[in-house]
Amino acid sequence: MNDGNHDRANATAPASSGPRRNLDRRRVLKTTAGGAAGLSLAGCLETAGSVVGDDDDADPVTIGVLAPNPESDATGRSIVRGAQLAVNQLKDGDGILGREVEMVVGDTNGSPQEARRQYQRLILEEDADVTVGVSTSEVLVPLLDEIAEQETIHLTAGSATTVASERVKSAYDDYKYHFRVGPINGTNLAEAQLDFLTEKGGDIGWDSIAVLAEDYAWTDGLWDFYRSRLPETDIEVTAWERYPPATDDFSEIYTRVEESNADAAFISTAHTGTAALADWRPEERDFEFGGIHVPMQLPSYYRLTGGDCEYAAGYASATDTANLTDKTSDFVTAYQDANGGKSPVYTGYIAYDAVKVFAKAAKRTDSLESDALVESLEEIEHIGTTGTIQFHGTDDEHPHDVIYGKDNVHPVYFQWQEIDGEGQQTVIWPDEYAADGAEYMTPDWL
Repeated sequence: MNDGNHDRANATAPASSGPRRNLDRRRVLKTTAGGAAGLSLAGCLETAGSVVGDDDDADPVTIGVLAPNPESDATGRSIVRGAQLAVNQLKDGDGILGREVEMVVGDTNGSPQEARRQYQRLILEEDADVTVGVSTSEVLVPLLDEIAEQETIHLTAGSATTVASERVKSAYDDYKYHFRVGPINGTNLAEAQLDFLTEKGGDIGWDSIAVLAEDYAWTDGLWDFYRSRLPETDIEVTAWERYPPATDDFSEIYTRVEESNADAAFISTAHTGTAALADWRPEERDFEFGGIHVPMQLPSYYRLTGGDCEYAAGYASATDTANLTDKTSDFVTAYQDANGGKSPVYTGYIAYDAVKVFAKAAKRTDSLESDALVESLEEIEHIGTTGTIQFHGTDDEHPHDVIYGKDNVHPVYFQWQEIDGEGQQTVIWPDEYAADGAEYMTPDWL
């Protein structure tokens, strides 16, 4: 994830051009992002385009992709590359509704203001038929009103906030165009953590934990869920700490964790994760470490941290070491082939699934009209790379969010282990996704 406070964050956003239904939808210029598999990311961000015909029936279907700093940010790069792979596969097949498929990228810079500008460009200038992406809650929430105004399907790939589904539930006609393909929302994220702790905690020796969470909006639902539900379990919580967003020194926090005699620090972190690790393993703190740690999901994180993440356990929507469905491995192989052997982070899996879900919804309803697509998506069942994708109904607590569960989308827990001199995300839970013989390893200094 990316906090997104960049240079352009304070610029004034352009005024909205009004609801999508009032637009003269003339297609004049399209920006095509990439082509065959293996094109450079820079090619995805070019603005050179091609004029398309005046016949609407012949116009390509345009996939708009919103990603933070895709040249430098791992989550943004994976959004673009995952979506591009799906688009390439559609181009190699029958397209969408028999029409060519194109992709145009908007770099949000991780900024709400820039995200709004880029969203408006994709919808109002590039005439995107759908938008995919947005990796942080801080960016998604301000964009929800724009999505409602433009009445165009948006498929989130990255943000976990429950605000989106709360808006759908409270004002369905306005916000029904938002669907979350992944990750599972903040409440379900917390539920998955409790499932891991109750099913696996005893086996790995985590009978007591200190609960830590960075004080960002995305952890609001997690924190509330932990506070209400952890006391009902057999797990002893020895300390609660929601620490400031700017924290870069965890020494005092970790001293309090040690003094509480917790078996493990159970953390929820995205923006402060690397600092949290740097003060744990190198210092050989007297507790184990795990939880939701977004940077740790990066496949190259072991190398990037010089092995500081060894023994740390983390949650992920998917990894390149676990076959969540019969599509996971094929996607990973294709992604690596197209990107010089690099593996995706979680947003790459989700963005790929989002494009495929949109294509399937369009085929089911034989239409690109937003209201028809809403109905189609509400009934869809799609086996993706992260599980079987279905969305909560309008009467559920979290309408239009992907459903969490062993028969739907179910994240995994992995531990960074050194295998034959290389760091590996070894899946340790659920058991059906763990490699044969894979076991949790207690840190060697404990």
